[in-house]
Amino acid sequence: MFDKPISRKGFLSGTAAVVAGLGLAACSGESGSDSSKSGAGKTYGSGKNGTVYWLNFKPEIDETIQKLGKKYAKAKDVKVKIVTAASGDYEKTLTSEMDKSEAPTIFVIGNQAGVKEWNDYALDLKDTDIAKAQTTDEYNQYDDSGKLVSVGYCYECYGIVANVDNITKAGHSVDEIKNFDTLKAVVEDIHKNAKANGFDAFAATDMDDSSSWRVTGHLANLEFFYEEHKGDGASEDKWKETPATIEGTYLPNFKNLYDLIINNSVTAPDQLATGGHDPAQQFKDGKATFYLTGSWDYADITKSVKNTTMLPYYCGVKGEEKAGLNNGTENCWAINKNASKKDQKASMDFLMWLVSDAEASKALVEQLGIMPFKDAAESTNGWLKRSAEYTDAGNYVMDWATNFEPNVDTYRAGLVSALNDYNSKQNDENWDKFKTAFVDGWATQYKKANA
Repeated sequence: MFDKPISRKGFLSGTAAVVAGLGLAACSGESGSDSSKSGAGKTYGSGKNGTVYWLNFKPEIDETIQKLGKKYAKAKDVKVKIVTAASGDYEKTLTSEMDKSEAPTIFVIGNQAGVKEWNDYALDLKDTDIAKAQTTDEYNQYDDSGKLVSVGYCYECYGIVANVDNITKAGHSVDEIKNFDTLKAVVEDIHKNAKANGFDAFAATDMDDSSSWRVTGHLANLEFFYEEHKGDGASEDKWKETPATIEGTYLPNFKNLYDLIINNSVTAPDQLATGGHDPAQQFKDGKATFYLTGSWDYADITKSVKNTTMLPYYCGVKGEEKAGLNNGTENCWAINKNASKKDQKASMDFLMWLVSDAEASKALVEQLGIMPFKDAAESTNGWLKRSAEYTDAGNYVMDWATNFEPNVDTYRAGLVSALNDYNSKQNDENWDKFKTAFVDGWATQYKKANA
C-alpha cells in the first residue's frame, strides 16, 4: 500500500507526546458533536483499482460515510476502509494508525499545530482536483513554504442557540437581544419565572469530558478572539501562530457571560462537575431556552424544536451589537504522501465523488451544513444561514482563535479543574485561580509544547 515504511514510535515518547494534543482538539473530536463513540472500522470492496483508508474526525457522520464508502467501493471496484476516531481521541488514534503498514490515505490536519506535526505526511494539494473544486480557500491549511497541506471540506458556526417560542411565551422577543445587557435582561427574567413558565433559561454546561469543550473551547474563544483583535472585532488583526503568552484582557467579559449561563440554568452550578445532564435533551424537551452549540447539531435539534435561531456570544465588549457568530473549521482533508500513487489517486477520486456526486454530497451536507465545493449540494442548515445573514448585515465574524490553544488537552484540563472550584463556590479567590489557569496556564503549556 505504501511506497516506503513510516514510523511514529519516536513521537510517542518524551516531549513529542505532549505535542500530540496540539493537533486536533479545539472543538471536541470535536467539531462539536456530543458523540463519544468510535464507529467500528469497516472495509468494503476488492481493491482492484486501489485502496482508500479514511480516518474520520467527526463521529456524528460515521453512519453516513460508512454507507457512502460501501456504495463507492462497489461501484468503482476500490477497497474502502473507514475508521472513525472516538470524540477527543483523534490525535491518539492517528498516531497509532500512522505507525501501521496500512496507514490512512485520507486523514485530517485541521489547524496550524497539526500542520507542524503532520506536514511531513501530507501530499501537497495545490493545483489538485480537490483544491480546484473548492469555492473558497479561506479554511485551507498551508505550511510556511506555501504547501497546501489540507483542504477544508466543511465549515461551521457556533453560538447561543435559542428556542424562539419559549422566549415569546416568556413575554419577550428574540429581537430584543442585541448585546449583553439585553441578553441578560431576557435570561434573568426567564430564570426568575421558570416555575410559572415551565422552562428555564440555559441548558446545563456540564464540565465532564463530553461537554466541557463548550466552555474551555467555544466560550473561551470570545476572550481569545477579542484579545487577538485588540478589542475591535471588525479589525483585521489575527494571530498567525500561537502567541507565547496571553494577557486575559477580556476575561471580565468571559465572566459576564459565564456567570449568566451557570446561574440561570436548568442545572445548578455546583452540579456541573459530574456531568450527565444531557444539555441537548434539556433543550430538545423544551426545558431550556438557550443552549451552547453549533451548526453540526442543527439537523438533530430541529427535529424536536422547530423554531430556533442562533445568537452571538454577547459579553459586554464595546461595539458588540455588530458581532456575528463564531465561524471556522477544523475539518480539513489531507492525503498521505507516503501512500502509493495508485492509492493516492483512488483517495483523490473518492474525495471528488463525495463533493460532486449529487446524492453523496447531499447526504454529507445534511449533516455537515456547508461543503465549500462548486458541485456540492446546497445547504439547508438554518443556523449557517443565520450566520450569513449577520455577515451580510455588516457584522463581524468571530474567527476560531481557540484553535491556537497550546497543548490543548492539558491546558483545558486546567481550566476545567479551576472552573469546578469556582462553580462550587463563586468567590474572588476561586475566580483568581481560574484566571491563573487561563493566563499562566497558557504560557506554561506553550513552553512545554515548544521545548
